[in-house]
Amino acid sequence: MSSADWRRPRVAWTWRGMHLALLLLLVVWCLGPLLLLAKFAFTPTQDILTQPLALFPNGFTTKNVDQAFTRYHIGQYFLNTVWVALGSWFVQVVVATTGGYVLSVLRPRWAKALSWAVLTTLFVPAVVLLIPLYQIIVDPPVGETLINSYLAVWLPAGASAFNVVLVSRFFDSLPREIFEAARVDGAGPVRVFWSIVLPMSRPILGVVSVFAVIASWKDFLWPFLVLKSASVKPLSVYLQSMANVDKGTLMAALAISTLIPVVMFLVFQRMFLRGAGLGGAVKG
Repeated sequence: MSSADWRRPRVAWTWRGMHLALLLLLVVWCLGPLLLLAKFAFTPTQDILTQPLALFPNGFTTKNVDQAFTRYHIGQYFLNTVWVALGSWFVQVVVATTGGYVLSVLRPRWAKALSWAVLTTLFVPAVVLLIPLYQIIVDPPVGETLINSYLAVWLPAGASAFNVVLVSRFFDSLPREIFEAARVDGAGPVRVFWSIVLPMSRPILGVVSVFAVIASWKDFLWPFLVLKSASVKPLSVYLQSMANVDKGTLMAALAISTLIPVVMFLVFQRMFLRGAGLGGAVKG
């Protein structure tokens, strides 16, 4: 629309009204379920069943949260999930950044063939690899079984071709002049990677971090197969065993399980949404 159209009151108010309606729809659609879940966490079970949309008709209660922590030990499983997510995040970031650095910056002779091999793995369904991977975890080539060990989740998480391709494509957009200047100054491959590439890669590291943590946090099937002990079982596996408990307590446990994904988005939203801020790096 032209500036002349915006100066017409009827057109301007119509478009502003449409924008406001769309904004309200998005807020209700996206935040509505989270807010409703948060309300259920502090609502008595009877009110959840009889008046689910009413705003605390019989008062506010913390019994649901107390039951989730004291009777069902949700805090232990929450901490287990944090360890699973942190380890998976670390392994994925290390593999993605080093793999992308080799394919995009170092570029050895065999880089193109390796890049095609990595891309090919994206066409292999994950379910096809489930049984061979489980057999390796049960009877690894070195050492004892990895069942009930966090390594059984951390190590397979690192084999993410999507992250490697994503990071390598980002590294392709970095100015090559900086790498050449660093090599002229005597910087080796490790120094270039640690002091130049990583500081310039904060946006893509934020994106990979969000993907890695949220994917690990919500994963159910693989942790269900390899983390069977209660001492290492994550929330995603434990919650399915709470299907028949008090509904208020279950809602409180579900609300607690959403904390990390929400916090992750709030922390990394600027990195996730903005492009690469390379101005300072180029000037330096």
